[in-house]
Amino acid sequence: MNPLDGLVVVSLDQAVAAPFATRQLADLGARVIKIERPGVGDFARGYDETVRGLASHFVWLNRSKESVALDLTSDHGRSAVAALVSRADVFVQNLAPGAAERLGLGAEALRAVNPRLIHVSISGYGGDGPYAGKKAYDLLVQCEAGLVSITGTPDEPSKVGISIADIDAYSGILSALIQRGRTGEGVEIEISMLEALAEWMGYPLNYAMYGGTPPARTGARHAAIAPYGPFHCGDGRQVFLGLQNEREWVTFCERILGEPTLAFDPRFIRNSSRVEHSAQLQVEIERAFRESTAEEVAERLEAAGIANALLRDMAGLEDHPQLEARGRWLDYESPAGTLRALIPPATFVGAKPVMGRVPEVGEHTDAVLAEFGAVPLAEPPTATVRWGRRA
Repeated sequence: MNPLDGLVVVSLDQAVAAPFATRQLADLGARVIKIERPGVGDFARGYDETVRGLASHFVWLNRSKESVALDLTSDHGRSAVAALVSRADVFVQNLAPGAAERLGLGAEALRAVNPRLIHVSISGYGGDGPYAGKKAYDLLVQCEAGLVSITGTPDEPSKVGISIADIDAYSGILSALIQRGRTGEGVEIEISMLEALAEWMGYPLNYAMYGGTPPARTGARHAAIAPYGPFHCGDGRQVFLGLQNEREWVTFCERILGEPTLAFDPRFIRNSSRVEHSAQLQVEIERAFRESTAEEVAERLEAAGIANALLRDMAGLEDHPQLEARGRWLDYESPAGTLRALIPPATFVGAKPVMGRVPEVGEHTDAVLAEFGAVPLAEPPTATVRWGRRA
């Protein structure tokens, strides 16, 4: 048995933010009915063709779901969604602010029909304020939240390499389910990508607000802890390490650098001093590493209890021995055949994640509408339908 067996989620989702939340629910047993545009469906289906002709984002975010294609600008489409939502536990949408309300799918309208419904709206900047109508994509929200300003090298800022601003709704939905279990009532949840990412910016924000200057862009190094980051070894490769306290610093100097007195050098006596003199510290460390390979240095660091890592690429992640040893890979089906993916990180002992098939656009339309008492159209529409901008 899975934790969310029996839960019904209707999701008017597209791109990343909402689909990621609903896919996590689906992997834990929830039935997720995904409403898509007739014809092209979720536009993330067209991002690329790298997974045997399917889009890498889409297969990541949309396994284990049923796809129902509806024209929400039509009376039939809106009445069909209302029929689905009347028997749902959760409704999730990430259309442009106000678009759901214009379609009759806002929280007030849907919860009037189903008071136990948890209605979730995900937007870029929230439903009001001067940015309410502003288009929002992950890179743009990273910029507005200040993340790009502290990421990258001293010479050039950089975005984070994944859609970090799009990942936050899942925990809010689970919290709402717990609350409903106590009160019997549903709730409206609003999630802003800017506000979600601003929460993750707590450390640099405090650093700047109370320290007077923002953390410097330091590439793969840490702006406020040293030594913490990559160091070159004799084979030209890098080993990454991180020290968290003064006890580890003393151990590092004694057992790794072979220079016990360096621990008490005035330039390096405390963390803030090491950050200030990080360039000189790097010289000292790389001098000690220049006769060894990265693997040899990593082994010494591990033996000394110093946190370390080697830099892996995507092939290295795919072949990671720890993931393989813990059985973290499972096969799942798609229109392009059997694919492989990592199972969800929250492991429920005794339960197996669903890891269901990635659907075709509208694959389940007739069956789902008949089940929920909504009459299917005689001829399903195939034209692309515009619902409004997404967040």
